[in-house]
Amino acid sequence: MNILSKFFRWLTTDRRRKGAGIDLDNNILFSAILLLTIGFIMVYSASIAYAGKDSGTGNQYFYVMRHAISITLGIIGGILAFSRPTTMWQRHANKIMILVIFLLALVLIPHVGKVVNGARRWLPLGLLNLQPSELAKLGTAIYLANYFRTRSLDNASFVGDVLPLGLALFSVWGLLLLEPDMGSTTVVFIIALTILYLANLNVKIIWGFLGFGVLAFLGLIIAAPYRMKRVMGFLDPWEDALGKGYQLSHSLLAFGHGGWFGVGLGNSIEKMYYLPEAHTDFIMAIIGEEFGVAGVLVILLLFWIIFYRGFTVVATEAKRIPNRQFQGLLAHGISAWFFAQAVVNIGVAIGMLPTKGLTLPFVSFGGSSILINCIALGILLRIDYENKQYYNEKKKP
Repeated sequence: MNILSKFFRWLTTDRRRKGAGIDLDNNILFSAILLLTIGFIMVYSASIAYAGKDSGTGNQYFYVMRHAISITLGIIGGILAFSRPTTMWQRHANKIMILVIFLLALVLIPHVGKVVNGARRWLPLGLLNLQPSELAKLGTAIYLANYFRTRSLDNASFVGDVLPLGLALFSVWGLLLLEPDMGSTTVVFIIALTILYLANLNVKIIWGFLGFGVLAFLGLIIAAPYRMKRVMGFLDPWEDALGKGYQLSHSLLAFGHGGWFGVGLGNSIEKMYYLPEAHTDFIMAIIGEEFGVAGVLVILLLFWIIFYRGFTVVATEAKRIPNRQFQGLLAHGISAWFFAQAVVNIGVAIGMLPTKGLTLPFVSFGGSSILINCIALGILLRIDYENKQYYNEKKKP
């Protein structure tokens, strides 16, 4: 208990790097840097065999080199996001949401959107394939945080308040489902539910929203044969381990092979052409195989630190400051997004949830994911920085 209490005090203590007038929450920053570093190492480890064999890549460093470019662009994007006042995002919230909806519609146009594994989710931009669904997560958080900055649906008009909100959210969800991208739809739903709840909406509205989401989720699974196939594979992957349960069964084998402390970096068997998407959606299985349960717990701890600090410290402090409701709700939304997506990704890899096609934030291979995650992180750190600036100004005589 003494160790746990010391750890909790460490977690809740502000350790900020002071210099050049910049205060940064090192709990969040260092956790994200560690995740990016782990991701870089594991993308190389998980992809080296596949990249070396694939004639389309040409060399074993293909994926890790592209991942390095993605991380570089992400860091630049994060720094630029941090350098801008959060009021900029507030002013352009509606425009950002319109851009999100436009890009989600654009990706569905034949010969414009790129199809991979039967899903049309990418816009080819040369160096980077842009995935609008990643931008949709950040855009939804910004839009809703601004929407509820001064509004409450308890006394709202249908035409002026409820209708625009409904059109925006259902447009995003509908377009995501047409790709189809059930995973991103789920994450956007969680972001929306978090902000709606913390905006002090009527509990009946929240329960209605949640109930609708659950019913829609079940309906979409039943209506689509490939989704039912995934669910059946999730319920019993061993019944058809060479068919619908192939990916999950090999993911579970990876975790089983890793045991408590893993087989060592680079020694995974499942990455040797057995486990599909080993460097993307199922990278956690390779981490579990090479570093065991201990490695998985480290990853979860890093995400928990980001979530805890962002959700209970950064967001709460922002909402205590006059006229910073937007920043508080946005910090809540970003923190919930990172943690929820990590939990869903890990839940899929260990067989607790049906396959969703979601990356592990900051870790998995994926240019759009890394870029948008880093931009969102920059915004979260900026909110914290502005909070500290406010309190520092108050302390001045």
